[in-house]
Amino acid sequence: MEPDGETTTTLLNNKNKKSLLARNASHAQDELKSFRTWLKWMCVDQSDGWTAFLSWSVFVVLTIVVPCLSHFFLACSDCDSRHSRPYDKIVQLSLSTVAALSFICLTQFVRIYGLRRFLFLDKLCDESETVRKGYTGQLNRSLKILFIFVIPCFTVECAYKIWWYSSGGTRIPFLGNIIVSDTVACILELCSWLYRTVVFFLVCILFRLICYLQILRLQDFAQVFQVDSDVESVLREHLRIRRHLRIISHRYRAFILWALIVITASQFASLLMTTRSTADLSIYKTGELALCSVSLLAGLMILLRSATRITHKAQAVTCLAAKWHVCATIDSFDTAEADTPVSRAPVNHIFPDTSDGSDADDVGDEEDELDNTKIVPSYTYNTISFQKRQALVTYFENNRAGVTIYGFMLDRTSLHTIFGIELSLVLWLLGKTIGIS
Repeated sequence: MEPDGETTTTLLNNKNKKSLLARNASHAQDELKSFRTWLKWMCVDQSDGWTAFLSWSVFVVLTIVVPCLSHFFLACSDCDSRHSRPYDKIVQLSLSTVAALSFICLTQFVRIYGLRRFLFLDKLCDESETVRKGYTGQLNRSLKILFIFVIPCFTVECAYKIWWYSSGGTRIPFLGNIIVSDTVACILELCSWLYRTVVFFLVCILFRLICYLQILRLQDFAQVFQVDSDVESVLREHLRIRRHLRIISHRYRAFILWALIVITASQFASLLMTTRSTADLSIYKTGELALCSVSLLAGLMILLRSATRITHKAQAVTCLAAKWHVCATIDSFDTAEADTPVSRAPVNHIFPDTSDGSDADDVGDEEDELDNTKIVPSYTYNTISFQKRQALVTYFENNRAGVTIYGFMLDRTSLHTIFGIELSLVLWLLGKTIGIS
C-alpha cells in the first residue's frame, strides 16, 4: 500500500506544479490582460506557434527588410541638398541593432519565465497591501509612461517623413504610381521606426517597473525598524530582497551591458560623422540623426537611473540600521544613568532639539522611510541585545545589495566612472577631428 500512497503523492505534486506553472504562464483574466493584449497588437507576444511565427516575421520585416530597402533603394543619393540623407546609415544601423537586442531579450524573458513570473506578480501575494497597491498602480501606468517617451519623437518623425516624401524626396514608382508608391513607402518607414523604438522602450520600461517593485519592498522593509522586530526576521527579509535583486541583475545584465555598448558606439559614430570638415549640419540632414540619438539616450537613461536608484535605496538600509543601533545604544545608556546618577561636566553649546518635525516642510519629498533624519523610537529595540544589533549592522555593512552587471555594482560611483570614460573618448575623438587638445 505504501507505493500506491507515494504514487498518489507524486501525482498530486506534479499536478500542483503544473497548475503553478500554468498560472505563471498567465491567464487571459488577470492583471496583465490589457498589457498582454497590447503585446499582441505589437506582434511581440509568442504564446503559441502561430503568434511566434507572426512575431518573428514582423520583426524581420520591420527591423531588417524595410530599413535595408529604405537605405539602398528609397534614399536617393543624387537628391538636392535638402533631401539627401548622408547619416541614414547610422540611423538605420543604430535603431535596428538596439531593436534586435531588445526583441531577442524580451523573447527570452517571456519564453523562459512567462510574463507573470518575469514581472514578479506570482510573488506579489507574499507582500503587504501597500506594496501590492503601489505595484499594481505602477503596472497600469507603465504603458502611459512608454507613450510619453515615444509619441513626441514619433510626431517629429512623422512630420519629417511626410515632408520628405511630399516634397519629392524619392521618385521610384514601384507600384506603378508615384503618389501611391510614396504613400506606401512612407507608411512602411514610419511603422518600422515606431516598431523598433517601441520594442526598445518596452524593455526599458519593464526594467523600470521591476525596479519600482523592489523600491516599494525596501520602503516596506524599512518599517521593521519602527516596530519591535527580532533580528532573525529582519535578516530573513533582507536576504529575500537581496535574492530578488540578484535575479533582476542576472536577467538584465546582458541587455544593459550591450545596450550601453551599442548606444555608445552609435553616438561616437554620429559624432565622428558630424565633426568632419565636409559635414553639412543643416536641420534637413541631421534632424533624423538627432532624433535617433535622443530616443536611444532616453532609453539608456531609464535603465541607468532605475538601476542606480534601487541600488541607492538598498544601500540606504545600512544607514537606517546604523541609526537604529545608535538610538538603541544611547537609550540603554540613558536608562542606566537614570538608575545611577552621575555628575556631568557643563556644556558650553546646547544643540536644539528638532525631533518635533518642525523642519518637515523644508525637507519636502526628499525623505522617505529609508532616507530620513528622524530618531528611532525606543520601543522598537527594547528587546534586542547590543550584540545582536551590532551583528546585524555589521552584516549590512559587508553585504551591500543592489543591481550588478557581472559583479560590478551599478551605483552613482559607477555612473561617474562611465561618464569619465566616455568624456575622455569624446575629447580624444574631437582632438582627432576638429583639433581640440
